[in-house]
Amino acid sequence: MMETETLTSELLKKWGHVPGKAFGAALRDGQIALDQGLSLDAVRQQLAPYIPPPTLPLAPSGTKPFYANIEAESVDEKANLQAVQHHMTELMRAPTVEAGAIMPDACPAGPLGTIPVGGVVATRNAIHPGMHSADICCSVMITLLRDADPKSVLDAAQSVTHFGGGGRPNGKRFTVSMELLDQFRENKFLSNPKLLRAAQEHMGTQGDGNHFLFVGVFRATGQTAIVTHHGSRGPGAQLYKIGMSVAEKYRKKLSPKTLKQNAWIPADSEEGKAYWEALQLIRKWTKANHNALHQATVEACHSDVVERYWNEHNFVFERDGLYYHGKGATPAWGDYASDANGLTLIPLNMAEPVLVVRGKDAVHALGFSPHGAGRNYSRSEQKRRMSNKTAEEILQEETKGLDIRFFENKIDISELPSSYKKADAVVDQIKKFDLAEIEDYIDPYGCIMAGEIEPFWKKKKQGAKVPCLVFP
Repeated sequence: MMETETLTSELLKKWGHVPGKAFGAALRDGQIALDQGLSLDAVRQQLAPYIPPPTLPLAPSGTKPFYANIEAESVDEKANLQAVQHHMTELMRAPTVEAGAIMPDACPAGPLGTIPVGGVVATRNAIHPGMHSADICCSVMITLLRDADPKSVLDAAQSVTHFGGGGRPNGKRFTVSMELLDQFRENKFLSNPKLLRAAQEHMGTQGDGNHFLFVGVFRATGQTAIVTHHGSRGPGAQLYKIGMSVAEKYRKKLSPKTLKQNAWIPADSEEGKAYWEALQLIRKWTKANHNALHQATVEACHSDVVERYWNEHNFVFERDGLYYHGKGATPAWGDYASDANGLTLIPLNMAEPVLVVRGKDAVHALGFSPHGAGRNYSRSEQKRRMSNKTAEEILQEETKGLDIRFFENKIDISELPSSYKKADAVVDQIKKFDLAEIEDYIDPYGCIMAGEIEPFWKKKKQGAKVPCLVFP
C-alpha cells in the first residue's frame, strides 16, 4: 500500500500561501485531500483560492505629482508650504490615489502623510475616511434676509444657537426628522444606539473651535445675511470612527504599507456601498442642522427669507468614475450635488468679508476652490506669539468696530484674525490661479464664535454653568 504524502507548511509557502487564518485551513483541507488520494498537483490547484491576492505597493516617492495652487512669501508661509508639500508627497504614494491638489489656504493637519487642510485627492474605487476627516461635511450655509437689522439678527441668533462638545439637554432639543432617523437605522454604519442618540441630542448645535455664526451685509445690495459654519457633530464623528475601523481591516489585507490614516474602503464592496450611503445621510443631517439654526434665528428676529444655500468642504464627491476627497476644500463645479446652485461661500476671518463665489472647475485644482483662509502655524504657536498682550487687547485691536461674541466667557486668541493667513493674499491667489469668480462680498457686522469650550463631561463634574457671552 502506497504511503500518503504529508503536506507541510514549507510546501504551502512555496506555493504562495501566507501564514494566517487561511493558512491553517489550507494545511488541514490539503492534507484531507491527499489522504483521499488526490495528487499533489490536484491539491495545489484545489488550494489556490486560499492564497491571498498580492498586496498593493506604495508608489515610489515623487512619482505622482500634485497641483500646487498656492504661493509663499514670508518665512512662516514658506515653512507652512514646505510642510504641506511633504505631507502631500507621502499621501500621493497610496496605491488608490490618481491625482492631488492643494489650495491657497493649505496647512498641515496630523501625522506625516495626512491630507492637509486645503487638500484635494482623487482616488479610484476607494473611499478614504481619513481624507474627509472626523468633521464630516463641515460646511457653511447662508440665509439672505429681507429688511433685517444686523444687530437684531445677531441678538436673535444668540438666543437660539448652541456651541460646545455635547448636545442640547432634554426639553431644549430641536426635532430630527423621523424619516431621516429611520434611514439611519437601516444603514449598517449609522444604526448603532450611540450614533442615533447623538443625532437627536446634537441637532441645532455648532460644536467648538473655529465654528461660528456670522452676520454681515452684502456689499452690492446692503441686505443682511446669516452664515453658519459647522459639520455633522456627534453623528459624523461616530461614522468616521466606524469607517476608519472598517478601512483599517482592508488596509491590512490589501496594502499593509499604506499609512493608517490613508486606509480605504473599496467603493464597490458591500461596506463601500453602505458607507457611501451613510455619507449622504450624514450630509442630509448636517444640512438639516444648519437649516434648524437659520430658521430659528429668522423666526426670532421676525424677518423673511430671500434665499438660502450651502456648500460643504470636508466630504467625498463622485465624478467621472473617481472619488474626490476634499479636506477643507470646496467643490467648484455647478452640479456637484442636486442642491447646488453654482454659488459657494469662502469665509476668511471674523474681521473680513465672506466671499460669495462661482467656481471655475479648474483642472489644476481638480475642480475645487479654497474653503477659507487657513493657518500658517498652530493654535498653540499663535498663543505663544501673542502672550505679551491680553486677549481683550488683541480682540479690540483686530476687530475694532465689530460685534464679536464668544459663546462662553473666554476669548479664544487662536480664532482671532491674526491666527489666519492674510485675507488679501488668499483672495489674490484665488484670482491668480483662476479658482473662482468673486461675485460679491458680505462685509462683517459681527459673529458668535465657539472658541475654547470646556468639555461637557468636565462641566457635569463641576456643576452646570450658564454660558456667558463676551462683548467688546
